[in-house]
Amino acid sequence: MRIVILTYGSRGDVQPFLPLSLGLMEHGHSVRLAAPSRFKEFIAEQGIQFVPLAGDPKALSLRLNDAGHNFIRLLQELMDHAIEIGADIWRQTEAACQDADLVIHTFTHTVGAHTLAREMGIPDIHIQTFPMFTPTREYPNITMPQGLPRFLNRATHDLSAKLTWWTSRLGFERVRRRAGLPKRKLYWTFEDDRLRARTPILCAWSPSILPASKDWHARVHVTGYYFFPPNKPYQPPVELLSFFQEGQPPVCITFGSMVHRDAERIDRIVHEALRRTGNRGVILSGWSQVKRPSSNDLLYLESIPHAWILPRCKMVIHHGGAGTTAAGLRAGIPSIVLPFMADQPFWGRRVYGVGAGPRPIPVKDLSTERLVKAIAETETESLRKSAQAIGQQLQAEDGVAESVAWIEKYSNDFHKPR
Repeated sequence: MRIVILTYGSRGDVQPFLPLSLGLMEHGHSVRLAAPSRFKEFIAEQGIQFVPLAGDPKALSLRLNDAGHNFIRLLQELMDHAIEIGADIWRQTEAACQDADLVIHTFTHTVGAHTLAREMGIPDIHIQTFPMFTPTREYPNITMPQGLPRFLNRATHDLSAKLTWWTSRLGFERVRRRAGLPKRKLYWTFEDDRLRARTPILCAWSPSILPASKDWHARVHVTGYYFFPPNKPYQPPVELLSFFQEGQPPVCITFGSMVHRDAERIDRIVHEALRRTGNRGVILSGWSQVKRPSSNDLLYLESIPHAWILPRCKMVIHHGGAGTTAAGLRAGIPSIVLPFMADQPFWGRRVYGVGAGPRPIPVKDLSTERLVKAIAETETESLRKSAQAIGQQLQAEDGVAESVAWIEKYSNDFHKPR
């Protein structure tokens, strides 16, 4: 099959689809991956055909962090960003899908990619790294207020889906008029009709971290996380190797692609908490670009593959992004989650719920005292052993193989008479 994968956002929104692409290619499929242009080299070095998409996800990250946990503001920022680049994105995704046999899409392409697939008469599959279009009574939608009465849980999912559908239609109409594009009928992705079964959803996380809900639709499946093969070669910088050799295993601090206006304050708190608890630290500055002079107890680097560095650390402090959460859990070390926005509080609660870390501390509530307390809790023997056990579970899973099997099944089923 000729498969097109459409994704957008930070590195955590892109990286999982590299091992998936490689897994599909190993099964004889042709894969074209469309993602923001800043990831061109990252994708191309894996030998995956790349289609660049317009816009700067770093700027979007800053806007979303300013919106915090306010779902209406998050949708507004997403829509404003989409309107600015929407015409270019639409043309680029149309070109990417031109000769495709199957379209795979993520959250930001939900409506557009499904509409293209319907127009072309080909199947589409939705892959998500956080539970979004999977209504359940077990917990509220991740974008909605938490702690509501249980009987309202499913309603929060329905409301979130409706808001996504309405803003998608409104946003496309504004883009269409601004760019002079022709009128187009849009389709909602997750409903049955007499001509086409609803789009399947593959949930790219471990069932041991968040199992499938009993009231989910039959076309929703939890596959496991998407990781690169464990033997992927990597040569770390000399200064990092020297740092590990000169002392006890450090704490890794990484906020990935988060860009926060209070980055300097967060850095000072982390630095002081490490000093008070007698810990060394490797700080991966990522897109925040906060950096101090390194010392025997503190090393600043822009980025290091999580699969290499995390198993060599005693714990990880991070923002709760889906990809970083997965990497920390798989490494078998405890996590302290300081969520910034969106799905991050949800994953912070799951880390705590499975016993791999203390309660999350929202970054807006972060203080030196709270972080010192969380580090002390994280260093307990019981929590460390719990994290190790979870790591062993995840290392035994193969989310890529599971997803490839479902992708092939649903593609074959699509062409059978209904």
